Amino acid sequence: MYICFAEYRIAPESREAFLAFAKAHLKGRNDVYLYEGTDQYNLFVEVWQAGSEEEAERIKKERCDERSLWARISEWIAGGSAKLHVWTFKPTFTPEGEER
Repeated sequence: MYICFAEYRIAPESREAFLAFAKAHLKGRNDVYLYEGTDQYNLFVEVWQAGSEEEAERIKKERCDERSLWARISEWIAGGSAKLHVWTFKPTFTPEGEER
């Protein structure tokens, strides 16, 4: 499994609008999880699960597209879309401990 990982800090005054948006758009989904930093209030990460590297890259491209539903979040990010960081990660080891 691959993941697409997005990280950003929400401006304090935009927190409630962001959380309402996220709650509405994540409801019923099991392919993406939203986390907030325990040491850094308003620092959020999205973890999108993907079955392949190609799927993870597609998610990344969609997540960063200005026409994406998720582009709305950029207006709430402290520093705007330039402060949205999105990466794709691949597994390093198999469950047996062998390198992939």
